[in-house]
Amino acid sequence: MGAQLRVYRQKIKSAQTTKKITRAMELISASRIQKAQARVAASTPYSRAVTRAVSAVATYSNVEHVLTTEPEKIQRAAVVIFASDRGLAGAFSSQVLREAESLSELLRGQGKEIVYFLVGRKAIAYFNFRNRASERIWTGGTDQPQFETAKEIGEALLETFLTDYSDGGVDEIHIVYNRFVSMVTQVPEVVRLLPLEVVEGVEEPGDNKVLPLYEFEPDVETVLDSLLPVYIESRLFNAMLQSAASEHASRQKAMKSASDNADKLITDYTRLSNNARQSEITQQISEIVGGADALSSAKK
Repeated sequence: MGAQLRVYRQKIKSAQTTKKITRAMELISASRIQKAQARVAASTPYSRAVTRAVSAVATYSNVEHVLTTEPEKIQRAAVVIFASDRGLAGAFSSQVLREAESLSELLRGQGKEIVYFLVGRKAIAYFNFRNRASERIWTGGTDQPQFETAKEIGEALLETFLTDYSDGGVDEIHIVYNRFVSMVTQVPEVVRLLPLEVVEGVEEPGDNKVLPLYEFEPDVETVLDSLLPVYIESRLFNAMLQSAASEHASRQKAMKSASDNADKLITDYTRLSNNARQSEITQQISEIVGGADALSSAKK
């Protein structure tokens, strides 16, 4: 009985230690989520404005440019997956990887080759475990994104996109990330980055509709060449910020559940410990009473 009591006390102590860790991680995520939300709120309007402006130019003009021109045949596609560097974030990485797998099946069904660009150690570990190749990888800072990383990713994607198919280039680029909706909801989302698609708020012109007149200085090619990296970097950085906010929210929710589970374990083991202690006391009293009765009977 004493050994069982010691086991329960050890389990209670272990659960209390675990609760301290999960509670600390929960508080850290809660303190960081506010800053992450503020960065998303500051970045999203600019990203949408750039996308809408470029989409309007693509919709209302007949300019032939890599940003706006759909290839006759898409043979190879690039998929950029934004996961996390660290675990203990619930289904954050697994749901974005499942979404990427669904996208991959769709693209393969259309007869397209796929090359992967991975952001975050969890995505890299997922691919390494399955012996699958990736074109480029980036690690570090998924919970606190830096614009320099988005710029580096954008340059790599743009270089691949501008390369001919025969030289290993791609014809379209997709990004897969977790979009932050609320503290409770984070939704995996797929966006085709290039070639540019018409976005919400920009209607496609009808057959008899007069197109708006755009003037380009110094010329159309120079303007679109300048917009191309700005558009890619802004969309990538916004996706990274959305992913970071989703990661903090998912980790806070996961650690809150872990802390609650630790509380339940402590309560259950405390009850079992009290029952074991009460049983031990009862047994000792019974032994004392039995011994006393035996002595009384012997004297008689």
